[in-house]
Amino acid sequence: MKLRKVTAASAAVLALALAATACGGDSDDDAGSGSTGGTGGGGKIKVGIKYDQPGLGLKKPDGSFAGFDVDVATYVAKQLGYEPDQIEFVETKSADRENALARGDVKFIAATYSINDERKQKVDFAGPYLLAHQDLLVKSDSDISKGTDLNGEKLCSVTGSTSAQNVQKSIAPKANLKEYSSYSECIAALQNGTVAAVTTDDSILAGFAAQDQYKGKFKLAGLKLSNENYGIGVKKGDATTVDKINKALEQMVSDGSWDKAVAANFGPANYKNEQAPKIGVIVK
Repeated sequence: MKLRKVTAASAAVLALALAATACGGDSDDDAGSGSTGGTGGGGKIKVGIKYDQPGLGLKKPDGSFAGFDVDVATYVAKQLGYEPDQIEFVETKSADRENALARGDVKFIAATYSINDERKQKVDFAGPYLLAHQDLLVKSDSDISKGTDLNGEKLCSVTGSTSAQNVQKSIAPKANLKEYSSYSECIAALQNGTVAAVTTDDSILAGFAAQDQYKGKFKLAGLKLSNENYGIGVKKGDATTVDKINKALEQMVSDGSWDKAVAANFGPANYKNEQAPKIGVIVK
């Protein structure tokens, strides 16, 4: 049998091709899944949070991040094998959360993400990790004390949130709904009198009310208009990540880190939180 002579150049090309083939299947994460490496491997993980929610998810002027959701996300990422300096926090506004997961922009989202049947058609959820309640934030001298007082009034919430629709559908059908892209814009509208109330979860509203520039100007109406079970959103079908996150959340509660995060982030706002919810149990 006649053998072909292999040159040094062709051997080098063959070696590169084999190396590329071998590397193609090594990654633990699919391309665009929001994470690379991990478990001490020097990779990064992208996590979706809010940038404008004091006490929950806030990007501070120095570029750092703070809030309960940030603490939960940092703890979970640690259990997935990522140190704090390996986390890249990505802003995910309410209207874009499902798309961000579907596109693979982030690995998971911890952004006051209430679990409901409609959203579960598009994403999977770990948790819940916090039970909040829908409430109203009004000016300190406002006469609004119940949901029906909103009939004929301008009510603000953010695009993509279920809060304002809940009020308009079942509590105050004649409320005039105003939607903005962020809660910061709603708070500004409340301060200047453009709207009479802002509605969303009490945890979010308490964070804004506790800020230095707003102290004494606003008050919570104290209504429990709904139960909001905060979950961690994961790309649809990623059962492995959901299971890992659930185990991390259980550990966060059992080792006392959950209570510490609640005290650190909600204590200054005098927010009366519910006890840590049980994983997989949704309060209707």
